[in-house]
Amino acid sequence: MIKKIDIQSDEFQTQLELTKQFTDKVCEEHGFFYNPEEDVNESIQLGLTRNKMIYGQRFCPCFMVVGETPSQREKEDNRLCPCTPALTKEIPEKGHCHCGIFCTKEHVDSLIQKDEVEQEVEHSQGLSKEDCENLLKKEQVSAAEVEALLEARELKLVNFLLVDTREWMEWVGARIKGTDFLVPTTSFYQALEQVEGKKDTPIVVYCHSGSRSAYCQKIMLDMGFKSVANLDYGIVTFRGELLSGE
Repeated sequence: MIKKIDIQSDEFQTQLELTKQFTDKVCEEHGFFYNPEEDVNESIQLGLTRNKMIYGQRFCPCFMVVGETPSQREKEDNRLCPCTPALTKEIPEKGHCHCGIFCTKEHVDSLIQKDEVEQEVEHSQGLSKEDCENLLKKEQVSAAEVEALLEARELKLVNFLLVDTREWMEWVGARIKGTDFLVPTTSFYQALEQVEGKKDTPIVVYCHSGSRSAYCQKIMLDMGFKSVANLDYGIVTFRGELLSGE
């Protein structure tokens, strides 16, 4: 059963405002700065709010939450924002947390100077059927490669399934055009029944930043899916066409 949360509801909007106050406080207490790309901050705040409503805690939205009950989740190594890896390793060493919302001033300045992240531009033109098949055998594929594969699929050079492992509210907000199935991590095994009979078809999975989908990728391979590639760094790096709405 896919959990559908109405982000326009009064309850969600109230929780979202509390989440924004929470992330403001994290920045203030630790001397962090928000990512200059506002879309990144908004997406993470929405995800933190979603997890607060589902689990009662602001688990990191870029990772799959493990555990069916509060006691089970407490025993697992779930990331609770602001998470220990971000505070002790990611931000000190890389200048930003895994999700990208909390940054050092130096990292923010570097992003602004580079006019955001440089994007690789590739197209399916010139790719052979063999090229496409080899891409689908990779463990990780880039956003440009996914865009090329989607174009190649339109030309009937290759067949594969594109699966979104984010939540329904993220799917409604924006998803990659050509996505075939939504398999949210909060109802993963039930939703996965949609593709249970397609284990021999190559699959590409994606999420916001590549972490949740990587977790799902491992599970699917363990379950006997023949070929599952992960969109490294997630939908935030995708520069192709997006769709919104149900």
